[in-house]
Amino acid sequence: MSITAAIVLYVVIWFVTMFVVLPIGLRTQGDEGEVVRGTHAGAPANFKLARTMIIVTIIGTVVWAIVAGIIVSGWISVEDIDWFNRLDDAN
Repeated sequence: MSITAAIVLYVVIWFVTMFVVLPIGLRTQGDEGEVVRGTHAGAPANFKLARTMIIVTIIGTVVWAIVAGIIVSGWISVEDIDWFNRLDDAN
């Protein structure tokens, strides 16, 4: 795996992890009963971006290390997921 592929893989995993982690433990303004004028009741009441970023980075790094390890070790390769045998036709 090239360094560019590793970076792209990390960014994709990081953003997927971010979208998974964002709603966990979310308390909305409607839940709290204190809706700020001009905002939606579904807006976060006490959003902690720094804490969320740290959690996402830790989880994303662990998941990336596992996926990158599987790719680099060759345990699963492109040939393993070539269900329609299209790679044989390229040679």
